[in-house]
Amino acid sequence: MNTKYVIFAILAIVVLVGSIAAYVYLSQPAESNAPVSITGSGASFPYPLLDKIITDYTNNVKPNVQVNYQAIGSGGGISDLKNKNNDFAGSDAPLTASEIEAAPNVLHIPETIGAVTIPYNLPGVSSGLKLTGQVIADVFEGKITNWNDPAIQNLNPDITLPSQTIITVHRSDGSGTTFVFTGYLVDSSSSWSSSVGQGKSVAWPAGGIGSNGNTGVATSIITTPYSIGYVELAYALENQMTVAAIKNPAGNYIMPTLESTTAAAQAGAASGLPTGDESWTNVDLINTETDEAYPIVSFSYLLAYKELNVISGMTQEKATALVQFLWYVIHDGQQFAAELEYAPLPSNVVQLNEVTIKSITFDGQTLPTT
Repeated sequence: MNTKYVIFAILAIVVLVGSIAAYVYLSQPAESNAPVSITGSGASFPYPLLDKIITDYTNNVKPNVQVNYQAIGSGGGISDLKNKNNDFAGSDAPLTASEIEAAPNVLHIPETIGAVTIPYNLPGVSSGLKLTGQVIADVFEGKITNWNDPAIQNLNPDITLPSQTIITVHRSDGSGTTFVFTGYLVDSSSSWSSSVGQGKSVAWPAGGIGSNGNTGVATSIITTPYSIGYVELAYALENQMTVAAIKNPAGNYIMPTLESTTAAAQAGAASGLPTGDESWTNVDLINTETDEAYPIVSFSYLLAYKELNVISGMTQEKATALVQFLWYVIHDGQQFAAELEYAPLPSNVVQLNEVTIKSITFDGQTLPTT
């Protein structure tokens, strides 16, 4: 065979293969580094952790992704999600049946586990106060009105309590923290259960001071002598608040700490959890039967639509960015939990979340998680 023809044939093959390779390469969608903005709103309960996660994610992991989260309360976040005014919501309260009906196909993604503390401002008493669920319920129901009431004094024989009126402080906004706190009171007091109940907003029998957000409640307690209220543990620590030890079902008075929160989480989240697309209304970590568990503990959830194209302005790039952010929250984001006194998610909850996040679609197509 003529050598010249062989060389021409080889060159033709090389050119053809190169052209095909170039066509295939150019046909693949390139990973975009264009700026993408994700918006969320809702619970203030997990905000210290979520803020830390968002800062790390946007600075070090995905600098082209901006995540904006407004801690307006669980009720506000759920309302925004229902009206499709955000891309995801945060809530310490799972969706109710009526909320699920108003916003169908919303997924529950547990993001963290935290404790609701009972801080107080009692001049002369810097630590050591012990309380039970029944006593706390009676205080917020207006049945116990003075600090030296025998019901409180008998629990604290070593503390001289003042003859001062108790000033209660509660959330004025629709609040997942209120949902958790009132759920604990329902579990502790038949009177509270029948007359007030559990909710993100309730009618407070004792009146008192209403404040917006965990930060607002903390500020009101700090600036109001003889007051008592409820805030998530990270806020109590950040503001150096004095908190009560609460009697758990085992009869032990337990301070809210990372360890006692984790003990409750390990007991309450061990098994029997629903899938992300099922109802979570019967899930709670309150009064778990563990000796060292703090009794007022809860999941906090991120909520997102299973099919993201229902949100106006959603694109495939934005949907992918949201899914990848959610994936980061439940994995690498958990490294920041312990330093803020949130309990990291147990491995079975992470695995459950993985299945949930992988089920999220845009225009019926699944989305990459990393």
